[in-house]
Amino acid sequence: MTGLIQVLGVVFGVLLISVGILESFFIRDQRLHRLVLVDAEDTDTVRLWTFNLGFYNVIWGIGAIVGALMLGGGAAAAGRTLLLVTCVGHVVLGIILYLSERRLWASAIAEALPPLFITILLLA
Repeated sequence: MTGLIQVLGVVFGVLLISVGILESFFIRDQRLHRLVLVDAEDTDTVRLWTFNLGFYNVIWGIGAIVGALMLGGGAAAAGRTLLLVTCVGHVVLGIILYLSERRLWASAIAEALPPLFITILLLA
């Protein structure tokens, strides 16, 4: 089971890092605008916000990967805790995203469901 959790944790971390890079560096790409509900004329206005938000996701992603990798070593308890905090945090963030903007329901599900599954496996 630990191997599965590690793989899922790394995949989740890579997903968060990828989203963070998109948010930080590619917000002007019009293909992203429908995913983040930003109009093309507003990208300069929200650039600072999306740049910082993107790096939050990068840091969360690094935490998920480090936690997942630590599960297989001598610091398994610390890795489990780090991955659990990262996953529970994103379950909560997904719920908040949905409650704050229901049009982003698909993004909220993508943000909350994978870490919820990992959380269930960690607590089983």
